[in-house]
Amino acid sequence: MAKLMLLTLLGLGLALFRDHRASYQTRLNAFREITPVELPNCNLVKGIVFSSLAETGSEDLEILLNGLAFISSGLKYPGIKSFAPDQPGKILLMDLNEEDPTVLELRVIGSNFDQSSFNPHGISTFTDEDNTVYLLVVNHPDFKSTVELFKFQEEEKSLLHLKTIKHKLLPNLNDIVAVGPEHFYATNDHYFVDPYLRSWELYLGLAWSYVVYYSPNEVRVMADGFDLANGINISPDGKYVYISELLAHKIHVYEKHANWTLTPLKSLDFNTLVDNISVDPVTGDLWVGCHPNGMKIFFYDPENPPASEVIRIQDILTEEPKVTQVYAENGTMLQGSSVASVYKGKLLVGTVFHRALYCKL
Repeated sequence: MAKLMLLTLLGLGLALFRDHRASYQTRLNAFREITPVELPNCNLVKGIVFSSLAETGSEDLEILLNGLAFISSGLKYPGIKSFAPDQPGKILLMDLNEEDPTVLELRVIGSNFDQSSFNPHGISTFTDEDNTVYLLVVNHPDFKSTVELFKFQEEEKSLLHLKTIKHKLLPNLNDIVAVGPEHFYATNDHYFVDPYLRSWELYLGLAWSYVVYYSPNEVRVMADGFDLANGINISPDGKYVYISELLAHKIHVYEKHANWTLTPLKSLDFNTLVDNISVDPVTGDLWVGCHPNGMKIFFYDPENPPASEVIRIQDILTEEPKVTQVYAENGTMLQGSSVASVYKGKLLVGTVFHRALYCKL
């Protein structure tokens, strides 16, 4: 009887393992191979490297209305490849008004800011009424989570560090969208902080990650139940918030209210892992950096690198949004695209840990 019970429990355990393994592979889109979609006028961005052998990535980017682009580079994230793991991260600046734009590193000014542990992830800007530009950066010093608030000093090509923001409801930050100099929505991509528990949360698909609204006077969870909440952005009129759910292959649309609460409006499904969301300030179109096959991101193999994909979503609030695959590449040129944004017919594509691509559309 005891042997029968043991065999029964073993059988149930193996069945459960197989179910979760199949679900895990589905969530990672493990068997998808990309069909290339080329753009004719593209070049790799010069300067997204630590040395001739080590790319530093361009995980997130944001383009101001005047064509200046901020790029987050040098992310070190648990379980994700890094070609320069011992080098601190940096914020790069690129002027898309130039004919052949290159990047330069912005100098950080501030005695209370530790440059050596800078590990930037998602970024967002807020421009005040007096045209002061604030840059908010998700930072992972020693693999913890903070938000660093900077003032952009254009003439000096520098960032003045103003404040470090920490809170118990901001434990696993991924992306951020600023709605004021010290006000933002942010995604937490995991519920657990402990690395072991985080790995089981990911494998089992617990969908416990969430979105927080932060202000100096109020911090609240505004949406939850995500299978790895990732990118977040806001519509040009400020009425809607867009959230990407990476492992569910979804983008959610929320209506934003005057008290900062969010009401779910609709969701869109995709055959790709949707990462960071950029919003065209002119058209309201969404541009999304995507991972066609998440298995290749989480289990990096240089002989079979992760592909890149960019999609554009038009008329997202209508009953029939138009989704276009703008760019797709098998990883030969660009590995692990995480963000895409446009400015006056120019497309900039960033990656988690690899290069960046600049195209004229």
